[in-house]
Amino acid sequence: MSERLHLHRDGPVARLRMTRAQVHNAFDAGLIAGMTAALEDVAGDAGIRVLVLEAEGASFSAGADLNWMRGMAAASEADNREDSLALARLMRTLDELPKPTIARVQGAAFGGGVGLVACCDIAIGVPEAKFGLTESRLGLLPAVISPYVINAIGPRHARRYFASAEIFDAAEALRIGLLHQVVPADELDAAVRQQLALLLKAGPIASASAKSLVRAACAHADGARHDADNAALIARLRVSPEGQEGLSAFLDKRKPHWIDA
Repeated sequence: MSERLHLHRDGPVARLRMTRAQVHNAFDAGLIAGMTAALEDVAGDAGIRVLVLEAEGASFSAGADLNWMRGMAAASEADNREDSLALARLMRTLDELPKPTIARVQGAAFGGGVGLVACCDIAIGVPEAKFGLTESRLGLLPAVISPYVINAIGPRHARRYFASAEIFDAAEALRIGLLHQVVPADELDAAVRQQLALLLKAGPIASASAKSLVRAACAHADGARHDADNAALIARLRVSPEGQEGLSAFLDKRKPHWIDA
């Protein structure tokens, strides 16, 4: 795809791999634009059901590229705003991707790299992985990624790590909710495959709609309206072709058509 990214499709599974190992997969304008475009392609491909986000080398993503940061430090406020909006678009595109997503975290993630992990629906890492929201050391804050990180780890943990910029390990990432699972490095691919198998057994439309359901539930202030919306959703799913097939397969004690025999 480019020297920064590789998008590979294997049947219903797409793998988007960051390939800037020489700079620890740090962000620059090119990587941000390329990732956004790749995610938009995945979103529009009806044949893709799950995305795995992964990286080459020792690190998952070191956050901002130093040369890129140096250039933005010399740019105008307006240019910095446009640059930040590009990163915001990347994070929102990943967070709202209409496919389940898995982060395969084989190494360290800092700054925006933590944002990528937080935007994925499932995050699996290795014990050696380190994490940090280190922006405050530079007099900055992880503003663009903050909605996704706060959703992942909660306000109290976010207040601590946004302010302290301290580095934490995979065990702490698991404890606070940034990672869902920590496995030895030689078991990482098997753990990802296990999650893929589970996701591919679910109804494609139901699986793809899960995150929008959660988002709506968290955003709803009107309880009665929320109940009505959820009732409408389950009714729509029950009478849909996928819902009918899933219910019929369950009652007939067979696999639904979306699972290979």
